Amino acid sequence: MVAARFDTQRHDPNMPPAQSGSVVRISDAQTQADLDAAAQQAAQGIVLVNTELGLQGGGGAGTGIVLTSDGDVLTNNHVVEGATRIEATSVGNGKTYQATVVGYDRTNDLAVLRLSDASGLPTAPLGDSGKVAVGDEIVGVGNAGGTGSPSAASGKVTALDRSITASDESSGSSEELTGLIQVAADIQPGDSGGPLVNKSGQVIGVNTAASQGFRMGTGGGQGFAIPIDKAKSIAGQIQAGKASDTVHIGPTAFLGLSVSDANGSGALVRNVVRGGPADRLGLTPGAVLTEIDGDRIDSANALIATMDTHHPGDNVNVTWTDGTGRSQTSKVELAKGPVG
Repeated sequence: MVAARFDTQRHDPNMPPAQSGSVVRISDAQTQADLDAAAQQAAQGIVLVNTELGLQGGGGAGTGIVLTSDGDVLTNNHVVEGATRIEATSVGNGKTYQATVVGYDRTNDLAVLRLSDASGLPTAPLGDSGKVAVGDEIVGVGNAGGTGSPSAASGKVTALDRSITASDESSGSSEELTGLIQVAADIQPGDSGGPLVNKSGQVIGVNTAASQGFRMGTGGGQGFAIPIDKAKSIAGQIQAGKASDTVHIGPTAFLGLSVSDANGSGALVRNVVRGGPADRLGLTPGAVLTEIDGDRIDSANALIATMDTHHPGDNVNVTWTDGTGRSQTSKVELAKGPVG
């Protein structure tokens, strides 16, 4: 499975369409040559990310932007979400590293990885997304299709400050990403987390690839990128170890279940991981979680947000309604889970 941002997604209904035509035309041969050179320059500062999704029995692929020579890498949270093992191969030096997650911001779909025993890595040249304008020629660089080799997709900026609403069937969550750069370029799943680059070879955004609804992988499709100024700020907060309402630092706490919304009354349990905390509590599919340590759980999103405030080893009181309609509360120790 190639890592794509969303299982399902939709446009902001007020968003204008990308420029017409099945193929984006770059203005002249010199501009295309400049973009080719920019892509080559940017590619030296990226890593190709591969993940194992142990609980889901699969894997994923994406891209990362090297921030520091000793191995801090910026990527999308969705590239590593659910990962039980992460490897990253530097395009600049060809070496493959084991990676761990320093922290993540689920709301803004960003994460910082740390590559083990890395040194002397080529870093990506970061630009100024505040100077981006509609009509600018750009190129997206990444691990398109999860092939394991860098590729480039040129195009143009078609809109700024755009929003998309996304849902993730695996977690039952949904969220809105705002302030995005919209481009007409053949950016594909696997490019997620990679750099959107200007003609000077500077990174102006973090590609957030989509799987459905935006015609990703077809010529002239629409792509979206998180502005690099915003991404740099969040990455710096993560690197500094500063948790917040949206930024989680360190390992992810694990309750061991998947849920969906229960019509505003809680989070409906769909599956339970054998031997996990939820299993030890006696939770079964059909139960409805309603509270954790006094925090009301009225949706799948609320459960995820509450879990992000906890860490492995925390002891929490879990309240749920079982299949007979009886409310129960019991304490359990949270385990260390897959990322995000």
